[in-house]
Amino acid sequence: MKKYLSRCIVGALTLALSTVALAAATPGLQPTPEQFPSKFGSMTFPTTFPAGTTLTITQWSHFVPRYDKWFDQYAQTWGKKNHVKVTVQHINLADLGSTLAASIAAGKGSTLFETVSTPASFVEGLQDLTDVNHAADQAFGKQEDVCASQAYLPIKHIWYGYCHAWVPDPGDYRVSLWKAAGYPNGPRSYDDLYVGGVKIFEKTGIPVGVGMSPELDSEFYARSLIWSFGGSLFDKCGNVTLDSPQVLKAVEFQAKLFKNAQTPEVFAWNAASNNQAFISGQASYIQNSISFYRTGQQTSPKITADTGFSPGLKGPDGQVHQTSHVWLIYTLPKYVTDKQQVLAAKKFLLDLTANASWGTYESQLYDFPAHSKAVPQLWAKGGWLDRDPFGSVPPNKLEVLRNAVEWTAWPGYPGSANPAVSEVYNTHLLSTMMSQAARGQKTPAQAVQATAAQLGSIVAKWKAKGYIGCPAQ
Repeated sequence: MKKYLSRCIVGALTLALSTVALAAATPGLQPTPEQFPSKFGSMTFPTTFPAGTTLTITQWSHFVPRYDKWFDQYAQTWGKKNHVKVTVQHINLADLGSTLAASIAAGKGSTLFETVSTPASFVEGLQDLTDVNHAADQAFGKQEDVCASQAYLPIKHIWYGYCHAWVPDPGDYRVSLWKAAGYPNGPRSYDDLYVGGVKIFEKTGIPVGVGMSPELDSEFYARSLIWSFGGSLFDKCGNVTLDSPQVLKAVEFQAKLFKNAQTPEVFAWNAASNNQAFISGQASYIQNSISFYRTGQQTSPKITADTGFSPGLKGPDGQVHQTSHVWLIYTLPKYVTDKQQVLAAKKFLLDLTANASWGTYESQLYDFPAHSKAVPQLWAKGGWLDRDPFGSVPPNKLEVLRNAVEWTAWPGYPGSANPAVSEVYNTHLLSTMMSQAARGQKTPAQAVQATAAQLGSIVAKWKAKGYIGCPAQ
């Protein structure tokens, strides 16, 4: 297998790793050779672990099935190299939180849990992974803020998780529909989305596919809309800021969009619904990661050939803050107390970043590395975003993702995630707010005010425990 290590790797890395880094300075379209070093910055590991060392990992069933096949084999290879027995189980995305909660409550379970959103609400049951995160920054360069914000709690100065990858969420549009509506490059602002979306809906009956249901994609869309309209849920210190003129305008926009360019199905969607609507030709625009596109390349080639990708949409003042889709964050629960098992878990995490080019490749470019310099193949001229190795036509169709980190935001933005941010995300309060206004159950102002009050109650609970506030200087 293959992997590249950044030129920012400190000199403390082994000579073998330095050689690999130099060899990969001009990457091709293949991942770089697999590596299992014994040193990452200030952290040193044994070349093998004592007999009987085990590692159990629970994580989601990836949206790109190819990744799971690769990961399971990689985990076994890693185990053989390090003399560790590794067991991996994949569960449904929706079961990750409850499974982790049950394990923490019981005081036993898997060694490592991978979550797909910030696990901040579990912080009291998780080990501090500051050493791992610092070693990764030393070895691979600074972690992207879109990831660090979801695993670090500034007020406590602790890293409660290790984010190894994130997933950009572009706009996805039907090229032929938007071209006929006068937008050959698709919508680039929320005003475009409304004007063009209404025009397409009136002419073809095909609606705009953004949800208002208590599920993942609807929550992401609501946040992106609010942020790009200049609003926010919280400030940098975690105080509630939802009840603002900017948020009210965003909710009013969504109610208007629903009335003129959408259908009621969006109130009952699940996390797969916008994908299915788009692939079946029943949506002109969605906001989603590229997993639906990878599936569609095999099942609906005509639709995917007619698919374009755009960056986050601009709000009224030109702001663009579209959320990421998934954050791949490993946690190490406090009930894991065996020193060798803890050390093996930490080495597994750092080795996974050392081999991040394989994760990106085997996810078919769905997973973007938390440490960008760890996967030069993705960014290089003539690299994977210029020449998609998985058959996009034109080959640079995904090039729009090159600067995704510049327009991507995250739960907790403009600050970091915290336990209240995590709880608000998991209780789907924003999609409910949008739904209430769009259905006329409440006026937009009433919906915003009621939701702000709910946020306030959640924040007060966690603030009383000392987990919310401005970080100490």
